Amino acid sequence: MEQTPTIQQRVDEVIGRLGSLDDMRHICPSRKGEGEPLLSNESVRRIVELSRQLMFPGFYDESAESYSVLRSIMTIDCRELLTLLHQQITAGLCFDSEYCESDVATLSRDAKETAVKFIEALPSIRHLLDADIDATYLGDPAAVSTHEVIACYPGVRATMSYRIAHELQRLNVPIVPRMITEQAHSETGIDIHPGATIGEGFVIDHGTGVVIGATAILGKNVKLYQGVTLGAKSFVTDDLNNPVKGIPRHPIIGDNVVIYSNSTILGRISIGDNAVIGGNLWVTRDVAPGEKLIQAKADNFRSVVDN
Repeated sequence: MEQTPTIQQRVDEVIGRLGSLDDMRHICPSRKGEGEPLLSNESVRRIVELSRQLMFPGFYDESAESYSVLRSIMTIDCRELLTLLHQQITAGLCFDSEYCESDVATLSRDAKETAVKFIEALPSIRHLLDADIDATYLGDPAAVSTHEVIACYPGVRATMSYRIAHELQRLNVPIVPRMITEQAHSETGIDIHPGATIGEGFVIDHGTGVVIGATAILGKNVKLYQGVTLGAKSFVTDDLNNPVKGIPRHPIIGDNVVIYSNSTILGRISIGDNAVIGGNLWVTRDVAPGEKLIQAKADNFRSVVDN
């Protein structure tokens, strides 16, 4: 009589199948056993926290009031940030197939230099964020102070994460920048790809549902309301009908542009300086500088050009 497998035998059989390299279509490229670090969502989250604390001390931690003590705390935070950046950038390089042929020691040396370069960029990142914060405060009559904007506004929180991630992307760090912006996406409902290029004075009002694609370019003093999408209209495909990577496919937004809630801007089109896009519009053509698109009737919109 055939014996019925025990529960443990059934579980062991499943583990054997799940652990079989022959049955895995997607295998993690990390080379376990060589001492390289692994990617960690908690460590990446801490990198963002430390970067925010260093750029805006007192807003995101409980730093002491004394300046001398504050400097000591910032020194400790900066050392922790350097350690975590070194680990996670190394992990990202080990994880990414483009770099996985290099030895871990070489990747680790490169990662440490990149980590230092990121820390050196923090004053410049803060300069950009200062402009974003000021623009948010000045443009919102409900804002009581810039302090409230820093502490409370989800648009500013998402923008901080984006600017941190964008700098890491600019330094050719794989994977980690996208982890940062996807964590911000989960927290705020705002989805900004780290590859997007965004000028200073950027404002996201309310914010939920905003999407900004990887190749989008935004000028200075751009303001977006909730539900705005800066997306792709269509994709160039290869012989297998898969989208070709790396082709510019998202809008170019000029300086001083306002895009109101739930409007969708698609394709590699240009929205000229000082243009205004009204709410609930679908835009797939260029918009001239100073032009205003507004919805006149259901399913129609008309163009108004300022004289």
